[in-house]
Amino acid sequence: MNVDEWMARGPDETVVWTGRPRIQTILPAVVVGVVVLAGAIAAAVVSDVLLVGIVGIVGLAVPLWSYARVTNTRFAVTDRALYRKTGVLSQSVQRVSLARVQNSTFTQGITGSIFGYGTISAEAAGGGRIQFEDIDDPRAVREIIDRRLGDEGIPGSVEQWSAVLDEIRSLRTALE
Repeated sequence: MNVDEWMARGPDETVVWTGRPRIQTILPAVVVGVVVLAGAIAAAVVSDVLLVGIVGIVGLAVPLWSYARVTNTRFAVTDRALYRKTGVLSQSVQRVSLARVQNSTFTQGITGSIFGYGTISAEAAGGGRIQFEDIDDPRAVREIIDRRLGDEGIPGSVEQWSAVLDEIRSLRTALE
C-alpha cells in the first residue's frame, strides 16, 4: 500500500522512511493456532463429536488475524512528522509532529537482539506517544528520527560546544 493512500501529508513533506512490523512476529500466533487446531481435532476424534472439531476453526482464526494485523500496520517518518497506521476492519492513523517529539527510545528483547528487530517509542510534548513495534533495525530508524529532530534550538556548532567543554574542564582543573 502506498503511503499517500493513508497518510495526509503536506505537498512539500518528504517521506524519508517507511516500514511495518516483521511478518515473523506472527509465529507465536501460528504455534497457538496449530496447537488449538490439533487439540480440537484430537478431541473430536476421541469424543466422536464433530462439534468439538469445529472449535478448531479458532485455531485457524488466531494466526489469520495476527497476519492481517501485521500486514495492515504501517509506519512512516517524514521530514516533519511520524505516522502510524493500524487497523484490519477499520483504520486508525496517528501523527506526531517532529517539532513535538521530546524523546525517542528503542527496545529489543532477547529475540529482537538476536534477529535484529525491536520497537521505537517517541514521546511528544504535552503527552502522548507513538510506537513503531517489531521493526527491522530499530537503531538505524531511531537515528533517522534523531537526525530529523536536529539541533535547531541549540546555537553553535559541535566544534564550538567542544571548545566550551574543553574550557570548562580546564577551569575545573584549575579550581581543584
